[in-house]
Amino acid sequence: MGSCRAWAPPELLVLSMWLWVSSAGPTQPPGSTLRVRLAGYPRKHNEGRVELFYNDEWGTICDDDFTLANAHVLCRHLGFVAATGWAHSAKYGKGVGRIWLDNVNCAGDEKSIGDCKHRGWGNSDCSHEEDAGVICKDERIPGFKDSNVIETEQSHVEEVRLRAVVVGARRQLPVTEGIVEVRYKDGWAQICDEGWSSHNSRVVCGMLGFPAEKKVNRNFYKLASKSQPKPKRREDVGSRKRLFTERQQLNYRLHSVSCAGTEVHLSMCALEFYRGNASAACGAGSPAVVSCAPGPQFATGSAHKKKQRQQQQQGQPRIRLKGGAKVGEGRVEVLKGSEWGTICDDRWNLLSASVVCRELGFGSAKEALTGARMGQGMGPIHMNEVQCLGTEKSLWSCPFKNITQEDCKHTEDVAVRCNIPYMGYETLIRLSGGRTPFEGRVEVKQGSKWGMVCSEGWTTKEAMVACRQLGLGYSLHAVTETWYWDASNVTEMVLSGVKCAGHEMSLSHCQHHGSSINCRNTGTRFAAGVICSETLPALGACPVPEQRLPTAASDLLLHAPLVQETAYIEDRPLHMLYCAAEESCLSSSARLANWPYGHRRLLRFSSQIHNNGRADFRPKAGRHSWVWHECHRHYHSMDIFTHYDILTPNGTKVAEGHKASFCLEDTECEEDVAKRYECANFGEQGITVGCWDLYRHDIDCQWIDITDVKPGNYILQVVINPNFEVAESDFTNNAMKCNCKYDGHRIWVHSCHIGDALSEEANKRFEQYPGQLNNQIS
Repeated sequence: MGSCRAWAPPELLVLSMWLWVSSAGPTQPPGSTLRVRLAGYPRKHNEGRVELFYNDEWGTICDDDFTLANAHVLCRHLGFVAATGWAHSAKYGKGVGRIWLDNVNCAGDEKSIGDCKHRGWGNSDCSHEEDAGVICKDERIPGFKDSNVIETEQSHVEEVRLRAVVVGARRQLPVTEGIVEVRYKDGWAQICDEGWSSHNSRVVCGMLGFPAEKKVNRNFYKLASKSQPKPKRREDVGSRKRLFTERQQLNYRLHSVSCAGTEVHLSMCALEFYRGNASAACGAGSPAVVSCAPGPQFATGSAHKKKQRQQQQQGQPRIRLKGGAKVGEGRVEVLKGSEWGTICDDRWNLLSASVVCRELGFGSAKEALTGARMGQGMGPIHMNEVQCLGTEKSLWSCPFKNITQEDCKHTEDVAVRCNIPYMGYETLIRLSGGRTPFEGRVEVKQGSKWGMVCSEGWTTKEAMVACRQLGLGYSLHAVTETWYWDASNVTEMVLSGVKCAGHEMSLSHCQHHGSSINCRNTGTRFAAGVICSETLPALGACPVPEQRLPTAASDLLLHAPLVQETAYIEDRPLHMLYCAAEESCLSSSARLANWPYGHRRLLRFSSQIHNNGRADFRPKAGRHSWVWHECHRHYHSMDIFTHYDILTPNGTKVAEGHKASFCLEDTECEEDVAKRYECANFGEQGITVGCWDLYRHDIDCQWIDITDVKPGNYILQVVINPNFEVAESDFTNNAMKCNCKYDGHRIWVHSCHIGDALSEEANKRFEQYPGQLNNQIS
């Protein structure tokens, strides 16, 4: 049951900046207009991350199927005689913006990488964790002259951070205010604040995960910019008592930064570097200081309460992210009228993506994703050709086109990855004993002590939060017995009663027992564990070692209109229900019936379950543990695949049913998708991405037994994967609800919709439609 993923290091805690160089030169290959540059850190002048300038935007190349022949073409384009190697998995750091090329296949003699075979410009299923790099032979093509080398260190900028100066702020996360510093050699250097503008601050804040900048008292910080001994007497401290007063030798790196405010990275701004003696620079100024306003999720103390009140006053937001494994990423959905819908990816770029990110309380966008990279949505597509300037407060303020279904499909849904503040949550959790870094027993830090988590009530939802906190993507399995991972000297339980909603950033944000541990089984055998995965691959299909796959998971949704169209009542004789009774598909009162005489009244309907995610949906159990049911003569791969319920207005169940997954297969698929799963002959079970499994209304157990239900108005609810046994990218869309009116003879089913498809106000109207509160249930 181990994860077969290769390990890759966690994301850097500070954001990388890159040096760009152009390949334009007099001896550039004829007919080639493509510009190429090497970027990243650490690197030499003849190596780095490959970046291409296409369609007025810099982007990277994915390492999928990358070869030495590709590297040869790129190195010659850059003016080197050949390549000596290439690098995968963002060895030189992750780029930002578009991933222009994927699955590149060069013969080796092409004049430009654009002449090689590839999937098409901008058509990629990769993330920037897969950015390709090249190592070129340090020998120039005779006569080749260009600026695509690092001749000096004057244009070398790597990372950026805020260094807290106010006492106490060093220990608080996130750091929202401080001196702006950039990585230089083995240390950090400052930026002179001469000409520093709010636009510059906005860009820095966006990079660090904050939606906006705040005004800051720069005079207050000038005390920190001067070298001074520690004061000897209390009265000498004055206003300096709030500042660190240790000696600090300033080392300025940049003396001019000019941003428009819409850039997603400081290196996109106009920069001027100091030359010569940088320590004597910025004579009339001080280090640049920035103060950022955190989003609601990251605000602390009184600021957090203030932002919560503001959110409540503003009501439900009109934009959200769905389907992402990490905080700040997902498919973009917008609320129009009372219905949520998606955005088509025509002209989608980092400017528009950054408006989305900032509106949601994050920083600027790291990536603007196209082609349903975070799974397909359902329902309407509300927007197309969104063209933001980057200064808008809301995506709805940007120009866009209204579209019809003919213009776009959900395969073109847009998504984003946003910069988020560093919170340090990953330092409070670790895995021990696993065979790979993606699995193991969960250990959390309480104060200065590490301890285990009680596995009672430990489900996929809790495991999802643990994997997110670890930065390891999705939860593949929630493990409740971890005796085989007992490789740590940690033996004490420090956390119990953990109950998560699934969206939290840390286990400490979930409900739990606090300091009073209440766990029946306190031994190490019953400590909670997880198996995480950057992707959820098909069972038995391991990726190539060291190959990083894009974060992906399945996502099941029920086709609501079909339930509404096919619902009807059948009075079925008891002598035809023996098998159904054996599989507990009838209500409990059926046991008291006069078998085989009489009948049961059944609400029947068809259910069509789509996989709109990015990975196949597979049963939790392997086929070796499937259970054979002789009566229906089929295997059950999941004991309970769906719940069917009839609810009163207050949520009380008056009738219920369930469906075991005796056959998970691809009944039909989209045009360009091939079926992979078929139940016949003990075949593999599952639902392929882009396919759906149809349970027809006329098969056994595809019903709810309503024999004992009295006439009235009710809610029909269908929930897929109700016990969260199989990990999905989004559980909030697993429920479907319909209004239904039953007069004792006939039933009317209407207003069927996915649980989170409507606005909060529309959902309230749905739950209190006319007559709903005056039904005849005693």
